[in-house]
Amino acid sequence: MKALALRHIDVTELPIPGSDPWFVQPDDPALSVMTDFRSTASITVSQSAPIDEALEHMRHTGVRCAFAIDESRRSVVGLVTAYDIMGEQPMRQMQAASMPRRDVLVWHLMRRPSDWTVLGYEDVARATVIEIERLFEELGVTHLPVMSTDEDGSRRLRGLLSAAKVRRLLRR
Repeated sequence: MKALALRHIDVTELPIPGSDPWFVQPDDPALSVMTDFRSTASITVSQSAPIDEALEHMRHTGVRCAFAIDESRRSVVGLVTAYDIMGEQPMRQMQAASMPRRDVLVWHLMRRPSDWTVLGYEDVARATVIEIERLFEELGVTHLPVMSTDEDGSRRLRGLLSAAKVRRLLRR
């Protein structure tokens, strides 16, 4: 095995990592704006959590979208966004079931995987940031899960694209 070269640096201070502004160009690879679950943990909430608890968890972690999980089966069973929780859906659920807001749970509002619009990882790897932005505009959605296929043919969540993140990173 080749030896690794250790070096000494003659500086007394360095910039704080991640503190520099980060932007993308329209023709940059779409993967540059995707949250990749191989390097970043996904944010999850229990499907049985009250919606305001889920919203607080999303605020605390700095995201607007979380995967709803079935804790007993240890699997993703849905997707819920802050927009869902802060929109009209909770009121409709409260009126339809004659329940107070504190009883509205994530599973009442979440979108199940069979209702998702998803992208394949291979397609995202070939796309540009502007193509992703146009897709968000065309579909009118806030988030797009990205799926990959393992060698055995099983599908799994590989990443997540956020319309707000794409728009923010394209602005200078």
